[in-house]
Amino acid sequence: MSKIIRIGTRDSELALWQATTVQQKIEDLGFDTTLVPIKSTGDQVLDKPLYELGITGIFTKTLDVALLKGKIDIAVHSMKDVPTQLPKGIVQTAVLERAITSDILVHKGIGFLESERAATIATGSLRRKAQWLHKYPHHKVVDLRGNVNSRLLKLIENDWSGAIFAQAGLERIKLLPKDAVPLDWMTPAPAQGAMLIVALEEDAFSKEVSHKLNHPESEITTTIERAFLRTLEGGCTAPIGALAIIKDQLVHFKGVVFSLDGKQKIEIEKTIPVKSAKGFGQICAQEVLNKGGDKLMESIRNENSALH
Repeated sequence: MSKIIRIGTRDSELALWQATTVQQKIEDLGFDTTLVPIKSTGDQVLDKPLYELGITGIFTKTLDVALLKGKIDIAVHSMKDVPTQLPKGIVQTAVLERAITSDILVHKGIGFLESERAATIATGSLRRKAQWLHKYPHHKVVDLRGNVNSRLLKLIENDWSGAIFAQAGLERIKLLPKDAVPLDWMTPAPAQGAMLIVALEEDAFSKEVSHKLNHPESEITTTIERAFLRTLEGGCTAPIGALAIIKDQLVHFKGVVFSLDGKQKIEIEKTIPVKSAKGFGQICAQEVLNKGGDKLMESIRNENSALH
């Protein structure tokens, strides 16, 4: 039986770009679709940093509810925004081929990077903040929230030296400045640059159709990174970075956790054959925990609970 697949998405420009991309791919397979834009809590509450809201999956929860209530058939997400534990009844059906994973600096001139003078950088991410302060301890990092367009506008309106973005997001909606600086020293968020499709576990038709868009290599690497995150118990509340890359049938993995102020850093780099990749993310996370990551995560949890 065929039906019109209702594709749920946030209503930001980037989210709509992602959903429209999925829509086109599904329609190219010969199926009918319609887009259902929904405003998320994360888009509505812009006056607090994400970690202060204390909600896991703040950008995905609204779509989860719409899915469980039968208002949409599949939801399209930026995978890095999705909690590592999906709600009961909702399953991952596809990871699309991953885009570039890097973070980039959008700036008003890069002279400040070479000097010892104070500068202000904007980001809403604890991971980016900690890594920036680790490299530039004399800089100040301020909170920056909102969709990509509004964050770029805030950078123009404020006297900040720059702001950090995911390169893939700016490229997708053609807003990447030519002089943006790639931050190749910064470990990205787990699953950064990847798009995820989820559906109801009981909806065999939507699962089968959307799974046709799955990119196996991207699924393997993001699974490893998210398992690393889940084992460290990070979510949005800890500065955790992870990147898995497959090359010549080997998985090259780098994972890192920082203290909130960026002063402490525990990292791991390991390589393993692709055929042995099952459970690799958990193994790497366990090594980080054994190297002092458990105490670091405990102190981060204590700091976060003090903030709430």
